[in-house]
Amino acid sequence: MNDVIKLLNNHRSLRKFTDEKLSEETIRTLVGAAQSASTSSYVQAYSIMGVTDPEKKKALREISTQSYVEHNGHLFVFIVDFYRHKELAEQAEAEIAYDKTENLIVGVVDASLAAQNMAVAAESMGLGICYIGSLRNDIKKAGEILGLPEGAFVLFGMVAGYPEDEGTQKERLPFEAVYHENTYQRIDEVQSDIEAYDQRISDYYSERTDGRRADKWSEQVIGMLSKKQRLDVDTVLKEQGFLGQ
Repeated sequence: MNDVIKLLNNHRSLRKFTDEKLSEETIRTLVGAAQSASTSSYVQAYSIMGVTDPEKKKALREISTQSYVEHNGHLFVFIVDFYRHKELAEQAEAEIAYDKTENLIVGVVDASLAAQNMAVAAESMGLGICYIGSLRNDIKKAGEILGLPEGAFVLFGMVAGYPEDEGTQKERLPFEAVYHENTYQRIDEVQSDIEAYDQRISDYYSERTDGRRADKWSEQVIGMLSKKQRLDVDTVLKEQGFLGQ
């Protein structure tokens, strides 16, 4: 196993950082790594915003409710962004359409690939990271705080910094439940693998919390997905010109 694969397999989300801020050189290195990711048809339909203003970080923390949104080495926000494309088209007296589902997918995938490149680069430099999907708890307000124009919306944040501790790593689903060869496997074919995984996750939580928590993975995700969450996202995306109106 080479060093890159070891690094990838060692990933864990970290939420406690020292007070040391990332240097300008480090920020440029991370953004450069992000931009080196694949992009659909060279569209590059994303922007990356660094948030250093204390008041803006505090306001974003209030949306997220996570303390590490405010206290970190640097806060990056990944934005699905067709604004520049729209403006360039207007300057060229041309028209573009980015309001279809396919273009939304293009922007989300472009931004996500860039973010994962940044995450791996950061971890290779000894930094810790954590994705912040909870900025979508109020996606409209998050966009207002960051001054986003039409054609752009907040997808997620990423905090990075020098970790206070190593954190812990959660086991992922077993290979047998995730990898399908030629034909999709139905649940009964991998039921035993998922049940064994559920027990290992329950044991993990129990050990980490001294028995205060022992939920299984399947219980956790069913509970989360059964709730209606962030119902405003569809409305805000349409206001920003996505998904048609």
